[in-house]
Amino acid sequence: MIDTHAHLDDERFQADLPEVMERAVEGSVLGILTIGVDRSTSEAAVRLSRLYPRLRAVVGIQPNYVAEALPGDFEQIEALAQETCVVGIGESGLDRYWDRAPFELQEQFFVRHLELSRRVNKPIVIHCREAEADVVRVLTEQTRTFGPIRGVMHSFAGDGATMHACLALGLHISFAGMLTYKTAGNLRELAAQVPEDRLLIETDSPYLAPVPVRGKRNEPANVRHTAECLAVCRGTTFEQIDTITTRNASELFQFAVS
Repeated sequence: MIDTHAHLDDERFQADLPEVMERAVEGSVLGILTIGVDRSTSEAAVRLSRLYPRLRAVVGIQPNYVAEALPGDFEQIEALAQETCVVGIGESGLDRYWDRAPFELQEQFFVRHLELSRRVNKPIVIHCREAEADVVRVLTEQTRTFGPIRGVMHSFAGDGATMHACLALGLHISFAGMLTYKTAGNLRELAAQVPEDRLLIETDSPYLAPVPVRGKRNEPANVRHTAECLAVCRGTTFEQIDTITTRNASELFQFAVS
């Protein structure tokens, strides 16, 4: 398996990250993408990816942090994007749930990240929370001008219209621990509809721990629980979901695993 979204620079991993990585390996997690949300965490993601062979970095400024970005921060993201251990741009996108950044500024940074993704030919990792219509609007405008978008809607929790619109725009759909929650019946129905070649899994560690470890700190080894739930949703086996999602992640992020 490949966990396509984790935040391993988070302070909750400072005391035991080597053990976290060992448990991931023991749980057949072949690769992990560690994601930046601002300049410092993006720099940390690159440092960690140099330390651990199974890690790759994704660099960017998450929409809730764009108001705090200082002059030169995005230019540093652009520089980091050239690193060979960096396989994606983000996470970027739009967020109407938290009121931490003006929406117009979020949108400006989203477009900048999309442009960087095209320029360095690395997929974009998209954050969307209660801003589905806005995300689809921006992506549609960009697609009309520049063509299909390589990337992923991370930790997808939207409705069917949003999912099918994103698929039509060329995006992958990634499911996190929320898929396992009792109240997520609608999300499981949607997970069954994603085309096989657009399906990804993630943990969003240390957040969104799946059942049966909900309420605890999440970590990459727990991606297995989401994969097992996804297999049930789609009427297939865990082994098949493992094969499909690993292949998709490897191809999208150019992430060779062994």
